[in-house]
Order: sequence, then structure tokens, then C-alpha cells
Amino acid sequence: LATGWGNGAGAAWASSPGGCRLVQSTATCNGRWLKSVPRNLQDEIEELLLDNNTIQVLGNASVLAYQKLRYLSLSKNRLELIEPGAFLGSQGLHVLSLADNLLFTNYSVTAAAFSALPALRKLDLAGNCLSEDMVSVLLWNLSSLESLSVARNIIMRLDSSTFTNLTQLLELNLEKNYIFEIDQAFEGLQKLQRLNMAYNYIPCIAEFDLTQLRVLNISNNAIEWFLAIESDDLFELEVLDLSHNQLLFFPVLPRQSKLRSLLLKDNEMSFYQHLANATSLANVTVQFLVTDGNSTNITTVSLWDEICYSNLSTLRVLDMSQNQVWYLPEDFLVKMPSLTHLKLNQNCMEMFHLPKGNPLAMLTDLDLSQNHISELQVDQPAEGVLTNLQLFNLSTNRLTVLPARFFTLTRKITTVDLSHNQVDLCPLQAVAGKVENPPCVDIRGITTLTHLSLAGCGLQRLGSHPFQGTPLKHLDLSDNQEVLSGSLGWLQDLNLTLQVLSLRNTSLSSTVVDIDFSSFQSLMCLDLSGNFLTTFPAFLGILKLHTLDLRDNCLPALPQDVIWTPLGRTLHEVYLSRNPYNCCLMGWWDSLQQVERLHVHDGQEVTCRYDARTVSARALPEHIIQDCRWRTTDLALLYLVLALPTCLTLLVAFAIIFLTFKQKLLKMVKSRCGLSSPY
Repeated sequence: LATGWGNGAGAAWASSPGGCRLVQSTATCNGRWLKSVPRNLQDEIEELLLDNNTIQVLGNASVLAYQKLRYLSLSKNRLELIEPGAFLGSQGLHVLSLADNLLFTNYSVTAAAFSALPALRKLDLAGNCLSEDMVSVLLWNLSSLESLSVARNIIMRLDSSTFTNLTQLLELNLEKNYIFEIDQAFEGLQKLQRLNMAYNYIPCIAEFDLTQLRVLNISNNAIEWFLAIESDDLFELEVLDLSHNQLLFFPVLPRQSKLRSLLLKDNEMSFYQHLANATSLANVTVQFLVTDGNSTNITTVSLWDEICYSNLSTLRVLDMSQNQVWYLPEDFLVKMPSLTHLKLNQNCMEMFHLPKGNPLAMLTDLDLSQNHISELQVDQPAEGVLTNLQLFNLSTNRLTVLPARFFTLTRKITTVDLSHNQVDLCPLQAVAGKVENPPCVDIRGITTLTHLSLAGCGLQRLGSHPFQGTPLKHLDLSDNQEVLSGSLGWLQDLNLTLQVLSLRNTSLSSTVVDIDFSSFQSLMCLDLSGNFLTTFPAFLGILKLHTLDLRDNCLPALPQDVIWTPLGRTLHEVYLSRNPYNCCLMGWWDSLQQVERLHVHDGQEVTCRYDARTVSARALPEHIIQDCRWRTTDLALLYLVLALPTCLTLLVAFAIIFLTFKQKLLKMVKSRCGLSSPY
């Protein structure tokens, strides 16, 4: 239960001699290591913030000079004592925050100080190690309170004496205490509208009768059942949060209420109408043992009859995720004609049935993911089913087929998640006389559908035109190992609309990339991670992507001129890590770093290989850079440099030999040739 604490604002500010910041009528002195309240502030201030200081005592004269004070915050100090006359000059105080202090040490003296605050509206006593008895004493004279927080204390038990005289209270925050028992603690709070008891140890709620309450948060307790009082009185309850408890049964709700949100996430709830030993609905009962003082009552409740009598016509949000529900009782959804959001994910359901009469006509979001659903039954006429549904999550089930033309009858569907089901997509109608096609899901002709996830569906060699007439913008085909085998013409129906495409972990390799992406000019995000690319695909250069994911491939390098292609001129986000880049071929990396608009999200994780070492691309040692320059130098020039000294050596040796044996050589040539020559 959130309670706001305003702190004022203004256009002009100045610093006081004590180091506080003054903004119009607000003085902010947070985090100044102050041991006492500054006395040199303007007398006209209305809001004083002293959080995160070291004040231990609020004396009688501490705020005496600030008689127009409306808001005072002393949270996160070391406050142990508030003297009885501390607020005698601040009787107009409306908001007082004393959270995270040590008020338990002198709580009785502090209570006397509170008696001088007849106009106090909001009080925060969270985190002060207060027990229920201390709270009762502190609140005795605060009948004007409208909002109270005693969260994060050590309250264990609440009774009728805890909140005596708080007849004006509208909001009460009791979260993160140790409450395990409540005995008529709220009977005197006739105006209470918002109650937060989350993160306690409450075992059950029996005979709930707070008709005026609008918001009740009792999440994160140990509640096994919730029983509203049997009455035809109208309850004002709009939000009931029972999530993260140990509910065994669907709560027994008030017969008449204004309930809009019912949150039952993460319980142990199920329905027991079909138990083997029960011959009819009337036999399915449970007995509750209710102890009140020395008296003990046994209440027998039919598990489903009470729900039938509850008017849930105003309910819009129902969250029953993370329970043990394996079916829904008959007519369960019929009682909720206004339902817009239904979450049944992470349960044990094997079948989901949509009854006749279109009871979920207002439903916009339906989440049935992570169940064991193998069949979706629809008893609807041909003119429409779930006619307002926009988001349908069926991921991680056991579906192989859906009712014929199911999505075309939804009319407003925009997002469908069929991932991790063994489904196939229906191609164009088979030629007459051919064997009937195997089970499939028909996605064609759904003019409103823009987002579709088919991840992990085991798709293989899709038939012709499975997306014909469906203007998909987001398509997830990840984790389908054989979806790219064969021709990829089936994807061409989306060339004008597709903006986001995921081909992650689809066994894509550089030898099979033969798809022509030149017509996909609307494509903005492409995920090619988790594949076997050894070279940068040529088709990427012609795309005008904003986001590209190349993680977990086998790329040794990217093209040096990638930033000059159409891709390089439009790319804003790229993922490149977990590739075996060659440290001596990292010129492309330097080019990417020079593009200001381009953000490499995983730049810290990009590495390259140098011999047997793995080095961060952002911190290449200088000796590696120098060595790479030698390794990448033109080999012809290198061979010329190596051969030149050898050639010169041979030439000098030949010259020396020639000059040494010149006379003998000339005589030998003359004698052989028989020619005379003058000397």
C-alpha cells in the first residue's frame, strides 16, 4: 500500500547558512550529517526535509520557530526521543515521516509529543522496531490521521486496542511485520479504504466483513483459505491481492462487491469438483474449524456453491497463474462477463473449453502458457469467438492443432504466441483428390495479426504461402532446426510488412544462405544468433536494418567496408560477441567504433583469438597489433625483402671470383678459340 509524501517544489532556490537548500517554502537538509534541527532557517518555511542525518533527539525548541510547518520528514536518522513539547508550535503539521529510526526506546514520551498534533493527516512510523503495544500507545491521541504506515516493525498480533480512535483513517500499511493473528482489529476503522498486510505470516482470513474497504493487499503471507462473511451487503472491494500465499481453494468472495482485480498468483489452488469420491456437486464440501477465544465453530462450505453466489460481473482482471489448476468448473467463466485479462499460465490444464454464449466477449488478454493443453475446445457460433481478444499466449503446451478458422473469428487479434508446441502451419488448400493434410494451424488471412511467435515448434519445410493475407510485422522462428531447409519462398508473402525477424538457432550456415532479402525493405531487426555462419552473409549489405544480432556464430571477421553499405548507414544497434574473430583481422572493429550512432551492446564481451589466447577486442595489446601487421604484410614484398640480400651476396661473390681469375680466364679462352688479341 503505497503512501506518497510530497516535498514541494519551486523555481528559485538558495542556500541557508546551515547548508540547507531553500526552494520557496521548502527547506531540504538531507544527508548533511546534522545532529540537530537547524535554527537559522526562514520562519516562513512550510516543508522541512531532514532525512539521512544523525539527529537523536527532537527537543522542545527544535522546530518551535517554524510555526507554519505543514510537512516534516526525519526518516533515516537515529531518532530515539521526541520531547513532549516538540510540536507545541507546529499544531498545523499535516505530514510527519519518522521512518527508519529508533523510536522504540522512548515510545511513551514520544506519544505525549504526538498529542499536540490535532491536524496530522499522514504519519510514517515504518522501520522503528515497534511492537503492537508500542503502536497502540503512540497512536492513542491521533484521531485525525488519514494515512498511517507502520511497515517493517515487529508487530505480531492485532486486536481491537491497536488502532483505537483512528476513526478518520483511510490508508493503513502493515507490510513486512510478523503478524500471525488478527482479532477484530479493524472494526473501528469505518472509513478505511486501502489496507496493505503483505509480507506477514497470516494463516487465514475468516469472516471477512470490511464492507467499506476498496483495496486489500494480503500477498506474500501463509494464507490457506479466504472466507468472506455470508451477507448480501454490498462490499466496496475493488482490488484483492492474495498472490504468493498457500491457498488450497478458490477464495469465498463476498456475494455482492465491486471487485475488478483478483490476483491469486503463486498459490496451491485447484478445483475439486471432479474428485472420484464425489457423486455430485452437492457432495463436494470442506469443513473449516474457526476458533474465537474459547469458542470453536465448524463451518461446512461447498467448494463451488459459494462462488456461484458471488457476483463477479464487474471483475476485469483475474490472475490464477502458478497454481495447480487442471480444469475450470462448468460456468466458471460465465460469471465474469466483464473480464478483460485472464492469466492461467503455469498450471496443470490439459484442455481449455470456451463455452457457448461467448462469455469472454470482453477479453483482450488471455495467457494459457506453460500448461499441458493438447486441445482447445470452442462451442461458439461461426460468427465470432473471443471477438475482442488481442493477445493470446499458448506457448509451451502440447498443441498440434487449433479449431478451424479460430484466429480469423477473433477479429481483433494482434499477438499470438504458439512457441514450443509441435504445430505446423497450413499451406494453401491441397489439390482435390490428394490425401488429407496432417493437423496444422491456419495463420492465413488474419488481417489484424502483426506479432507471431513460432519458436521451438519443430517446423520443417513449410508449404506454400502459409502467411498469405496476414500482414505480420514481428515473426519469431527461432529454435527450429530445419525451418530453413529447402526453398524459402514461403517467407516472400511478408516482404512488404515484416519488420522484426528472428532466425536464432535455426542451423543457418554460410553454404545455405540463398534467400533473396532484397525485397524486405521494411525489415528493421534481424536475429541470426546461434547459427553456423562462417562468412558475413552478402544479403545483409543491402538491408536497411536498425538492429542486427550475430552472436554465437563462427565468424572470423566482418567486411572492412561494412559501414559504407546500406546496412552500415542505417544500423543503430548490433550484437557481436561469442564469435571466433581473428585478432589480425579486426580492422572492421575499428571502423565500427568510429560510427557515433552505432551502439555495440555487448562490446565488452567481444573477443578475438591470437594464437591460443583469447583477447578482448577493446583492449588489444600493442605487441599483438605490431605482430599482426607483420603477419598481414604483402607476401610478395616480404619475399623481395628476404631475397634481395641473397642476390647481392651472390653478385659480389661473382665479381670477386671474376676479378681474381681474370688473366687465366682470358688466356684459356684465347687458347681455346685460336684468336690473337693485342695486349
